[in-house]
Amino acid sequence: MNFSNLKAQSGKKSLEALSAELTKLSGNQESKGADDRFWTPTVDKANNGYAVIRFLPAAPDEDVPFIRMFDHGFQGPTGLWYIENSLTTLGKQDPVSEYNSKLWNSSTDDKSPERAQARKQKRRLHFISNIYVVTDQGNPANEGKVFLFKYGKKIFDKLNEAMNPQFEDEKPMNPFDLWAGANFKLKIRNVEGYRNYDKSEFDKIKPLLDDDEELENVWKSEHSLKSFLEPSNFKSFEELQARLLKVLDDAQTPKNKVARAEEEDLPWAREDAAPKFKESAAPKSPVIEDDEDDDLMAHFKSLAR
Repeated sequence: MNFSNLKAQSGKKSLEALSAELTKLSGNQESKGADDRFWTPTVDKANNGYAVIRFLPAAPDEDVPFIRMFDHGFQGPTGLWYIENSLTTLGKQDPVSEYNSKLWNSSTDDKSPERAQARKQKRRLHFISNIYVVTDQGNPANEGKVFLFKYGKKIFDKLNEAMNPQFEDEKPMNPFDLWAGANFKLKIRNVEGYRNYDKSEFDKIKPLLDDDEELENVWKSEHSLKSFLEPSNFKSFEELQARLLKVLDDAQTPKNKVARAEEEDLPWAREDAAPKFKESAAPKSPVIEDDEDDDLMAHFKSLAR
């Protein structure tokens, strides 16, 4: 797609296409180490913050302005951390999802230790988009630049609500549109020790910039999103399975693995049992995921290595 076509599609057509994509993802409801392509908002000592950003359209040669990712982040009884991308992002079976399914289905008591453990190990959801930083009071050097932005379901829901408003007097708006979109006022509050984005809102509809040449430069400065979904960014089922076993039980000899498999009836823990799953199979477990962003992920990743 060239820039002229992007402008020609501004408006209802692109809004309908994106709404369909959002609906599809809602129904189904990172790269390692520091990555300076990503923007993070600055907060004060009270963990409150404010910034204005603009969600950008799909990058050149890409179709959708966001991607959805799942991962897991938890500490096992060994003290080791399991911090890994989930294969369910690619529509494949994942060993943690399988194990959580066993834990969840082993009890009908919602307060049981098994279900508590499944919640602790639950799948975590986030999205990645390109953004343009309009105002960053904590770091003004970021203003006027294009970054990647990782966000959770709370902000995703606000994007969806902008495209599909609940009330008849509200006009649908494509928040990813350079001309017919709107700036997003990111308002961060500390609520009971967690970051809260409920007060965040969209401003009035207006072009991001008044000059089309400048807008084209912004568009061409975007980062690839589809690269995050490359298989090379995900470990194999076998590698994840081995890591999970190590996090849950540090006894790694084949004999102990088999004994543990027989004791806990883990379908994939035996040395001679190859994992059986279909490439496109959806996870069998109930979807147990965290709707909130976790700002400790970078720290946890360093602990996990």
